[in-house]
Amino acid sequence: MSSIEQPRHTLVIIMICITAASSLYAQDSTETNHRWRFLLEPYIIFPNMNGTAGLGGLPNAPVDENAGDIFRNLQFGGMLYAEAKKGLWTFSSDLTYMHLKSEAGIGDAFGTGTVDIKQLAWEVAGMRQLAPWFELGLAFQLNNIKSDVDLFINTSSGIEERTSRIDETWVDPSVLVRVKTDISKNKKWFFQFRGNIGGGGIGSDLYWQLQSYFGYRFSKLFQLSAGYRVIYIDYETGSGNDRFVYNMTTFGPVIRFGFNLGKF
Repeated sequence: MSSIEQPRHTLVIIMICITAASSLYAQDSTETNHRWRFLLEPYIIFPNMNGTAGLGGLPNAPVDENAGDIFRNLQFGGMLYAEAKKGLWTFSSDLTYMHLKSEAGIGDAFGTGTVDIKQLAWEVAGMRQLAPWFELGLAFQLNNIKSDVDLFINTSSGIEERTSRIDETWVDPSVLVRVKTDISKNKKWFFQFRGNIGGGGIGSDLYWQLQSYFGYRFSKLFQLSAGYRVIYIDYETGSGNDRFVYNMTTFGPVIRFGFNLGKF
């Protein structure tokens, strides 16, 4: 069995286990179980990025950027999480987008250049409650990366322009678990953990994500939480000028602003 087929088969087995496990949990029917509840959370992450990226015929480049580097080169960014819950089922959407542009660091003695990157990640997920504090489900994350690299290199025959333009889109399926619990008697303070693992060669060879948050409910409407998030993607495709490599860990603290929009 190849290294790609094995994660694929593992993902299928886990999906079967989710279906079987969902029939083992029953919850008393209450009025709120029959109404939709909505959560809207704009948030901000202070990202660090560490890994390797490769475009076309250019050599793979190490990436080691902290939050200061990223915000300094940020042209535009936005992040929004939305959730709808009814009964035992929860459906969520998590959208992140950033546009970065910077000068290529090759040194004036060798030449100049610019790097322009637009990155979109959109996860949609469905979860079923298996215990009052535990949910299990499936998620699908759409990834899109557009990158334009323009280099002007000094050579013995003069300035030579080298360009590489990539527009790559792929989808990573994953198994999702979420733990949610109140940690104070008045139910003001709460804790949440969320984890994904997937890829399996369907999109990335390996994709996983971990999130952990502590939060406080100021009212029925508004809550605030803070925590940490780590995302790992190992994706490679194409060859020659179409080659694209993205082996990256993105991590950093997160602040989330939550608005509970009521029951309908």
